[in-house]
Amino acid sequence: MFIAYAVVAGLLALALTASATFTLQRNEAVMASMRKVEVPDAWLPRLAALKAAGATGLVAGLWVTPLGVAAAVGVTLYFIGAVISHLRVKDFELAPAAILALVAAAALALRVAA
Repeated sequence: MFIAYAVVAGLLALALTASATFTLQRNEAVMASMRKVEVPDAWLPRLAALKAAGATGLVAGLWVTPLGVAAAVGVTLYFIGAVISHLRVKDFELAPAAILALVAAAALALRVAA
């Protein structure tokens, strides 16, 4: 189970790092999605910081189990919130957020089981 967690957490950490970077750079695709769900521009640095913290925690969770569990819980809740945000404004292009929520939940289950 630990190897599965390492793979899933590593891939999720890469995705989170890329997403945080694109958010900070105000990538047009990211900005379009954020505008659709009515996220204020002032929130972007905080959201990027949450993603970066999640990525760091998932990787640190390879050595410190409680940190990995906490990071996986946080990332799962983050993306559940993203899905809810899309649904709230009736934007049904929520596949990326939903998939990342499922991957984060899988990372949580694998870290707990390892």
